[in-house]
Amino acid sequence: MTRRQFCSGAGLALHGCSKPPSRPNLLLVVADDMSYPHAGAYGDKAVSTPAFDRIAQEGVIFHNSFCASPSCTPSRTAILSGKNIWQTGEAGLLYGSIPPDLRLFPHILEDAGYFTGYTGKGWGPGDWQALGLKRSPTGREFNSRLISLPGPQGIDTRDYADNFGHFLSECPQQQPFFFWMGITEPHRLYAKGAGLAEGKRLQDVTLPAYYPDSEEIRSDFLDYYMEIEWLDLHLARTLAILHRTGRLEDTLVLVTSDNGHPFPRAKVNLYDGGLHMPMAMRWGRRFAGKREARKFVQHIDIAPTLLEAAGIRPPVDMAGRSFLSLEGGERAIAAMERHTYCRPDGATYPMRSLRNSDYLYIRNFAPDRWPTGGPDFVSSNKTFHGDVDGCPTKDFLLAPGNQRQYAREYELCFGKRPAEELYDVRADRWQVNNLAASPQHQSTLQNMRSELETYLRQTGDPRIEGRDPWQSYAYRQTTGFGASFNSALPEQERQKARERATHKPE
Repeated sequence: MTRRQFCSGAGLALHGCSKPPSRPNLLLVVADDMSYPHAGAYGDKAVSTPAFDRIAQEGVIFHNSFCASPSCTPSRTAILSGKNIWQTGEAGLLYGSIPPDLRLFPHILEDAGYFTGYTGKGWGPGDWQALGLKRSPTGREFNSRLISLPGPQGIDTRDYADNFGHFLSECPQQQPFFFWMGITEPHRLYAKGAGLAEGKRLQDVTLPAYYPDSEEIRSDFLDYYMEIEWLDLHLARTLAILHRTGRLEDTLVLVTSDNGHPFPRAKVNLYDGGLHMPMAMRWGRRFAGKREARKFVQHIDIAPTLLEAAGIRPPVDMAGRSFLSLEGGERAIAAMERHTYCRPDGATYPMRSLRNSDYLYIRNFAPDRWPTGGPDFVSSNKTFHGDVDGCPTKDFLLAPGNQRQYAREYELCFGKRPAEELYDVRADRWQVNNLAASPQHQSTLQNMRSELETYLRQTGDPRIEGRDPWQSYAYRQTTGFGASFNSALPEQERQKARERATHKPE
C-alpha cells in the first residue's frame, strides 16, 4: 500500500454530522514504544509527524510528560487507573491481570453515559479476565477493519483509523464517546533498512551518548522513525474523520505513548529513554492553540484529567491529579518490577525513580541482579538479556569484538548497576555519569532519596516496606512460563539463543 493510497482514506465508514454533545468526546491515542523527543514538533529532523505537530500547533504540547513504568502493561494500567503501579496488584506487571476492584476510568465514563470502545492494543499484554474482571478495560473492541493492501513489513494489519470510523458509525448521535486508539507502532519488529530505502539520512539521527556511532545503530533508528510515521498517518486520517463528521472541535484529543523506544537502556529502564514521553492535546472549544506546558505531567494524571473534562469527579483514591488547567507538578515518579520472564524463578528487577527539572534519582532494590536479565538465563522470548528487545542495536553491542571495543557503552546498556544512581539532567542529557558517589552531590542525593522514600511510604509501596508481593504473581503469557522454564528449554533452543545473543551483525 502506498502512502497516497493510505492517506486517501478510501472505504472509511463515516457517521453523518450531528449536533455537538453537551459533554466533550474523548479520544486517547496511545503509541507503543515511542519516546520524547521523536516528533517534528520537538525539533527532531529525522522524522516527519505532521499530524502530531498539528495537534501541538492547534492545542498544547507537553515537554515534561512521563509514564509511570517503562513497560507496556504496567504503564497502561497506570493510565487507566490513575494509580502508581504498586497500587494496582498484578496489573503492575507485564502479562499480569487486573484485580476486579481496580477502578478504571473508561468504566467510570461508561457508567456516566459515554459510548466507549477501542482499536489496536488496549490494556496488555496479559489476561485481564483472570482475576474476575467482567468488562473490557478499554470498552468495546473495534478491530475488524484491516488495511486493504499489504503494508510495510512489521506493520500491524489493523486499520486503526477505519476502525475508529466504524466505532463512530455505531455511536448514537447525541451520546458522547470515549475511544482508545492503541496503535502498536513503533513496537518492534521493523523492516530492516526501511528508513534508508525511504531516503532518510543516517546523519540526521541524534544518537544517545550510550551508543557507539555506527551505521547499524543509526539505520535501526531510521527504521524506528518509519514506524512513527506510519502511526502519524493514522492520526492524520483520524483527525480527518472527526472533521468530516463535525466532531473535531468538541473532541478532546490526547496523544502520547506507553513507554520508551525499544532499544538498549531505553524501554524497561527508568532513564529518560524509557520514561520521557511525547504528549500533545487538542480541544478546539477549550484551548487556544500554540500552548506549551513545561510543568511535569505524569501518566497517572491522564485518568483524572479526562474525567474532569467529562464533568466527573475523579475517585479520591486516584494518585494522579488533573492537568486540564495545564498546571502540572514539579516532579515525576516511576517504578519497574518485572517485564519479561528473564531471571530464575521469574525474579523481578525492582526500581523506583524520582525525576525533577534538575536531577534524576534511581533506587535499585536488587543491584546483585542483572537489569537486562543477564547473559546466562534464556528468557521467555528465548534470548539472553531478555529485557532488551531483539534488534540490530542489541546485536551490534553484544558482538564479542564490539563488547571489547565499546566497553563503556556495553556496560551502560547491559551491565549491573549500583543501589543508587543520580544524574544531573541539565548537564548530562543522556544520564551516563552517575553522581551518587560524588562528595559534592551528597546533599542532593539525600534530599532526592528522602523525597522519594516519603512518597513511596505515603502511597503504600510494599517495596519500601521490605515486602515483595510481585514475586508470587503469575506470568500469564499464553505459551506459559514458570520457575522451571529455563531448565526445561531444549538444549538445541538454548544453543540457538546463545548464538543470537552473540551474533555479529552483517
